[in-house]
Amino acid sequence: MPSHESMRDYVARRIRELRTKHGKTGLSQEQLAAKVNVGTNTISRWETGTYEPTLDDLEKLSRALNASILDFFPRHDKSDAKNQKVVALLRAANQLDESDVDELRRWAEFRTARHTYRSKRKTRPPNER
Repeated sequence: MPSHESMRDYVARRIRELRTKHGKTGLSQEQLAAKVNVGTNTISRWETGTYEPTLDDLEKLSRALNASILDFFPRHDKSDAKNQKVVALLRAANQLDESDVDELRRWAEFRTARHTYRSKRKTRPPNER
């Protein structure tokens, strides 16, 4: 995320990018709105940063766009201790059925997105709350 770009602007840009690059031809705002059951104007306002999607909205968008919910947020580096825990989790998850692995991945992505979403809301200037 460029240093001058706010989290809201970053999320707006990512929604637009994922929508326009979805599949071979991308999706129109109308098509995406139908998939997530919102008005076309809501998609437009999310993409311009006029409205800020909720975490639940981002979850619906991620499913509609066949993307990870984390694709809407900037990437962060992890510490070595955390990486070791992740490797242990992956070893355990490797024994699960594929559908369980998919659900575990979605759960972990949602939790990560929730943490990112909450922390960004705490750092907004008081006049934007």
